[in-house]
Amino acid sequence: MKKYKLGLIGYPLTHSFSKKYFSEKFACDQLSFISYHNFPIENIHQFPQLLKNNPDLIGLNVTIPYKEKILAYTNRQSDDVKAIGAANTLVITDNGEVHAYNTDIYGFKESLKPYLRSYHNKALILGTGGAAKAVAYALKQLQIDYLMVSRTPKNDQEIGYEEINKDLMKSYLLVINTTPLGMMPQVDLSPSLPYDFITAQHLFYDLIYNPPLTNFLRQASNKGATVVNGLNMLHLQAEKSWQIWLKNSAIKFKKNC
Repeated sequence: MKKYKLGLIGYPLTHSFSKKYFSEKFACDQLSFISYHNFPIENIHQFPQLLKNNPDLIGLNVTIPYKEKILAYTNRQSDDVKAIGAANTLVITDNGEVHAYNTDIYGFKESLKPYLRSYHNKALILGTGGAAKAVAYALKQLQIDYLMVSRTPKNDQEIGYEEINKDLMKSYLLVINTTPLGMMPQVDLSPSLPYDFITAQHLFYDLIYNPPLTNFLRQASNKGATVVNGLNMLHLQAEKSWQIWLKNSAIKFKKNC
């Protein structure tokens, strides 16, 4: 039986649960002919060589810091990817083409929906990278206004952290962290916010899932806010990636679990 290989590119990859998640999934479904690997490449320029060294690769997930940079190496992009300029899922075709998709949008949106209330109509997005762009795109679909927060604002859709005051916190009751601040092993870090102005109406969402309760979420929880980490988003986007790989490959199997 032909062997298939999937994997994850990014750097570093010590924070990622993807390998464990997919390895357990393949074991559950008795898919011994598919394996999942971490590929911690230090520079995106190593990507073509990675493909040459792994001719049995049929798909990849993409994480920090390559969700935007990877697009230069793709032959085709989904409409979502074209719209936001970031991808987290790749299909490698039989003829060597690389097709880019974004499942972060779906994962974030579907994991956020159960927690939204009518007053969560304005959001602060902390960070401006590829994950932040997926979050912004999802918020547009949910008709939630947003501001992006950056250490170096570049346009009128971005503000600096020093601009976040009591009035802004009162108006923007949804706060989403897309930065790596607080991720293992640097768990003591958190975005620079006026946490004293958090209320019970606030919803704090952190894309980080390791640790489960980041310093960002802990401080919000201590003020009575609802807090959500990125674990369910991970599961949802991973399953969406799996569906894309299945649709675009010759993999056929009977699900057991």
